[in-house]
Amino acid sequence: MTDTLFLSSDDVEDIAMPAEYVDAVREGYRQRGNGAPAQPRSKFFRADPEGMFTSYAAVLPETGAMGGYMYSAGFGATDAWFMTPLFDADSGAPLALLDGASMNPFKTGAAGAVGVDELARDDADTLAIIGSGAQARGQLHATATVRDFSEVRVYSPTPENRAAFAADFDDTLAADVHAVDSSTAAVADADVVITATQASEPVVDGDDIAPGTHITAMGQYSPDARELDTDTIANATYVPDLRERATFDAGSFIQAAEAGAVTEDHVHAELGEVVAGVEPGRTSDDEITVFDSGGTGIETVAAAYLLYERASERGLGQPIEFAPASEALTGDYSSH
Repeated sequence: MTDTLFLSSDDVEDIAMPAEYVDAVREGYRQRGNGAPAQPRSKFFRADPEGMFTSYAAVLPETGAMGGYMYSAGFGATDAWFMTPLFDADSGAPLALLDGASMNPFKTGAAGAVGVDELARDDADTLAIIGSGAQARGQLHATATVRDFSEVRVYSPTPENRAAFAADFDDTLAADVHAVDSSTAAVADADVVITATQASEPVVDGDDIAPGTHITAMGQYSPDARELDTDTIANATYVPDLRERATFDAGSFIQAAEAGAVTEDHVHAELGEVVAGVEPGRTSDDEITVFDSGGTGIETVAAAYLLYERASERGLGQPIEFAPASEALTGDYSSH
């Protein structure tokens, strides 16, 4: 038997800061840029009751960890559960099992922040956020650690939600955070735009995107749904989290390709290739850049290992036991 640490949502809450998530996720993408294995998610759907079961994984050899997410969303309970198994990448033994829900906005926000750090102009100081939910919050917490923003504009369709979002962050960030009444007003002359929505149709107009803008789109991972329109994709230096995902479930890219505006050659690089210096990021101040983030095992493993280390240092969590196959895989019914 081997002891594995079970970490509840309460165990891992508040034990790592946004900047630490960003550092861990950046290192994970650097390893991916140097060849660490990762693939897009697998999605399984059921119509009655309606729901989606999803999994994805990655190996981060230099971190010494591997694992990913398995989660359900919808179904009869109309809720979601995130299980995060984490293994030792050297021995193969299970290190931890995390309740992964509470870390989700922070690890996803960290991936978006790495995209901003690698692709936005160094002097970017105006940020537009489309969306005001948990994922938008995670994006702002993380992105505020990689650039010194003086102004943050937030738009979402419900006035009360965008006002509450702005009020919360205006109290905690040095920037002037305020709500606006349209996506056009949000993105006008913005240096960085983040879309974190559940929209199936574009939430920004490519005509409103100024030269030199960086866009992080992280709300969709379905061929039939997109946050960015065809013009935005066609006019941008396009960087997905995984190259394979661009034609698998990156709806903005897939629909631009179906319209004949781009081909697979339009994919500039994976984020990891940019982080690792294998491919260049931004090369001019007037370039429009897009980071298309659909979620991968890279940021999940990187964040989970960070939380595992912190929890271990603090004596948090409960040990559980897994039997190795050499002991349990006997084929002897009587032994059970």
